[in-house]
Amino acid sequence: MKLCRFDDDRLGLVEAGDIVDVSSALDALPRHRWPVPLGDDLIVHLDRLRPMIADAAKNGIRRSVASVKLKSPIANPSKIIGAPINYKDHIEESKKDQGIAHGRVIRTIGDWGLFLKANSSLVGPSEGVALRFPDRRNDHEVELAVIVGKPGSNIARADARRHIAGYAIGLDMTVRGPELPSFRKSIDSYAVLGPWLVTAEEIADPNDLDFSIKVNGETKQASNTKHLDFDVFRLIEFASAFYTLLPGDIIMTGTPAGVGPVQPGDVMHAEIAGIGAMDVTVRAA
Repeated sequence: MKLCRFDDDRLGLVEAGDIVDVSSALDALPRHRWPVPLGDDLIVHLDRLRPMIADAAKNGIRRSVASVKLKSPIANPSKIIGAPINYKDHIEESKKDQGIAHGRVIRTIGDWGLFLKANSSLVGPSEGVALRFPDRRNDHEVELAVIVGKPGSNIARADARRHIAGYAIGLDMTVRGPELPSFRKSIDSYAVLGPWLVTAEEIADPNDLDFSIKVNGETKQASNTKHLDFDVFRLIEFASAFYTLLPGDIIMTGTPAGVGPVQPGDVMHAEIAGIGAMDVTVRAA
């Protein structure tokens, strides 16, 4: 199942290249009073909503993907988790390029740990990236994004798959500089998620997916998730040792070699096998 959020927060089921409006299924979500529980309600109740989504699709209005504005398929994550230097070839390029390293000693993800991106940085592909500091280097980083489905803390690697709701394409946009990653990577629009959520059962092995990004038609990054240092299940184990993972939390799994700067007017085309593709435009803030 492929689910998207589009236009004025409509829920769409992606079928045969079209989007079927299944927003009526959202009527089954609970109405909350303050304080609102942490986590994304769609993901919290996804299993219960599945038959309602399938039923709504029978008579839902169909739209072409090109005719809608795609937002982040996750609206309310409790956190966005980043995995730095999680591909060995990116570690090597970071050691050689001080525009990336800025004097930091580059070791392994196990040494550095994870980082958090502000939830306010989250956008969908149609919203694009607004460069906040055009006088500094702003890099693209394409990544597999994992969406947490079930809450958990201290999750064993062997149990990690049961905590996954699905997958999406992530762009961990980055301003280069000496500041801590959570600061430089949390600018508004610097966490792009899309084009939709692909539910977990559609991806047989998240640790063997080809993915790439082109900028203005030129391939900049191309790899496979089999080259992850900490693979998807190890990342869930690692993250949950420090954070309680909640439904809708987003784990951006890391980026391979080939990161590079973008400028206003550039178009980034990102693809991941089994998920799809999305075009994201860069503009000045």
